[in-house]
Amino acid sequence: MRLSFLPLLLVTSLLPAQTPTKSTAKAKPAAKAGAKAAPAKANPEADAARKALLETLDAVNNAWFGQPYQAINAVQLQGTLGISLSGAAVNQKVDSLSQGAVKGNSSGGQANLRVKSTYFANGDFRTDLAGDFGTLLYTRRGNRGFLYSKEQNAYTTRIDLAPSDAPLTYMSWFRQTLNDIKAVYVDAPTFSASQAGEETAEGRTLQRLVFSAPTPAWDPKKREQSVAQSLGFWKRGRLEVAIDKATKQPVRMDFRNDEQGVHTRMDFSYGSGGRLTAVNVANSSRGFEGPGWLRVGYGGDGRMSNVAGEFSSQDKKISFAMDMNWTKSTGAAELIAVPPAGATKRGREDMETQLALGAASRIFDLQRAGLNLRSIAIGGK
Repeated sequence: MRLSFLPLLLVTSLLPAQTPTKSTAKAKPAAKAGAKAAPAKANPEADAARKALLETLDAVNNAWFGQPYQAINAVQLQGTLGISLSGAAVNQKVDSLSQGAVKGNSSGGQANLRVKSTYFANGDFRTDLAGDFGTLLYTRRGNRGFLYSKEQNAYTTRIDLAPSDAPLTYMSWFRQTLNDIKAVYVDAPTFSASQAGEETAEGRTLQRLVFSAPTPAWDPKKREQSVAQSLGFWKRGRLEVAIDKATKQPVRMDFRNDEQGVHTRMDFSYGSGGRLTAVNVANSSRGFEGPGWLRVGYGGDGRMSNVAGEFSSQDKKISFAMDMNWTKSTGAAELIAVPPAGATKRGREDMETQLALGAASRIFDLQRAGLNLRSIAIGGK
């Protein structure tokens, strides 16, 4: 499954930076004293494209986010998530994960999840999950927190820490997210930038920009990769964005990363004040080809009050609906929690493994469908 580009741009701002690996290349000889560095070759077209994208990021910040979120440091989320898979999708996944050693015999399955969460701009949070995945409590405040599973009556205190530069308000949180996009597409030399001309659509003049950082071709034999690689797919590839020259807001976005098998087009719709109200998605990503949509509602204060969406393909569907209540909070009462007395403390890896196995059994109902889990070898042999 491939997630759409826009939500992931928000997610990536929460990820900790990766530690760079130590280079084994020999150091180049130091330049002679007084030697002048070669001046960078001017490229007016690339500079104009980057300037136009920077103006778009500013327009998005002002219209989508901005002042309504000033001094707002917390958001309360409540809603549902649903996942539906056909038997063919389950069997294909089983075959892939076991490298052909196990053949699934599933008739498919679905899972529904209820979410209730309080999330602070600085990264502190408390999330309660309940449904077909089980019942979980996940919380963090500062450098302490835990993940608890009711079904296992177990918890782990090994949690990821919030970024050291986490903002204090959501006005700053959204701006920081857009700055992360700016750092990749505007400031860094990774993407070449160009202009692809103009077009007219529904009475608007659209300016088309292209940003390209070629990737290797899709490798069907590659079965695993790190979470950072998966969520960082947008940091390489080809992005074409069509911008309304009058408002500077994006009207259409087409992104592809061949190595990750991602190819998604999004069309944006706006309401009063230039606020985003809808995104229609045409997804051609490998394994999740199909349509999708996102709808956003707003309260009288100008802040997002609800978000709903659905992403479908031939054999799978993901849907969600979430209400949002933005607040100014001290954070004390919402986040206070301790694991229940008598719960077993576990290491993080053990906890995650057990949760993954439990989720798989609930979503796919593999054993009832005829899959013999004992035939899967676990270990180094």
